[in-house]
Amino acid sequence: MTAESNYLDAIEALEEDNRDLALEHARKAVKIDPEHVDAWRIISDASLPGLRSQPTLKQAAQSLAAAKKVVALQPDDLGMWVRGGRLLSDELGLYMEALQWWQDARHQAPEEVTPIVEQAAILADMGLYGEATERLQSIFDENMDLATTQYSRVARLHQMCQLASEQDQSEHFKPWEKHHDGWSAITLRMNKAPISESKIFLIIATPLLMLEVLMAPNVFGSGFGGFCLTSVLILFTVVLGMRISRRWFQRLNRPAFNLLRAMDFETSTGYVVIPEEIRISKLFMFILSRRPPAFQERMLKIVDAGEKFKGDWKPTLPDFDSHISESEEPFWDQGEKELTSFEEE
Repeated sequence: MTAESNYLDAIEALEEDNRDLALEHARKAVKIDPEHVDAWRIISDASLPGLRSQPTLKQAAQSLAAAKKVVALQPDDLGMWVRGGRLLSDELGLYMEALQWWQDARHQAPEEVTPIVEQAAILADMGLYGEATERLQSIFDENMDLATTQYSRVARLHQMCQLASEQDQSEHFKPWEKHHDGWSAITLRMNKAPISESKIFLIIATPLLMLEVLMAPNVFGSGFGGFCLTSVLILFTVVLGMRISRRWFQRLNRPAFNLLRAMDFETSTGYVVIPEEIRISKLFMFILSRRPPAFQERMLKIVDAGEKFKGDWKPTLPDFDSHISESEEPFWDQGEKELTSFEEE
């Protein structure tokens, strides 16, 4: 059979949701024709589970490897750039590699705003708020168009970075600093699960709302005017309660956010920084259980390797202006060894 025949069989199998058969035919196609970009795209698609499932470490690595082949052969495929970036950051926790991946994407689509927003989100998650602010500012400096769906995300990122800039730099949790105060806060809360924002709202607002409903007829009367005043009061209480609960949510769950950052640091660098007593705590298990399966598997591999972090750490950031100058070595030629080892396991 020709490469094209195997590719068509792969499409048919994928349409029937027979992913194993689709992979079999697509791999035969690329074996015959290694530059069959559509077959590589099928491999990336079929390596992932259905929409309601999350990929394992092996599935994510296989899909990413195929996505690299696609963008190498067809660099203007923005869909595969997006898939690769999401797999690197969301599923595998490879944040440094994801930053470079999105920068490589800018070489192909310098006017596309998505890579910048994704870079800013990663930098903010890592606590690099200054760099994240610069990324967001570059959107406006370059007069780029924001999609309607991106406005809210950019606004949230900008607000987060602005609040962080008003704080003392020493308050920003740095997982690589063994004696940072953030570890003490995590230790104090490690046997308690995070509290949800909705629960905080119910604790704050429910007693006030019940009191307002009971007292309003006596204060505002029972007519239409009283009903309108009561409604306005309830609306004001709800809005105020939401603001207060959001603020308390950030404060009460700061240890959880710090631990989340420590976990991201481990998957980004491959070094172990979380103490053993925290790793077996209720807080750690709660957060880990809500991370993607691929992330969990990769973290367990890092823990098993047991490579302790020593000394100071400085992030290896890409040249964010490289899309203006000469292109650097493509990301798909870097770190291939690590991903290949995932596929072989």
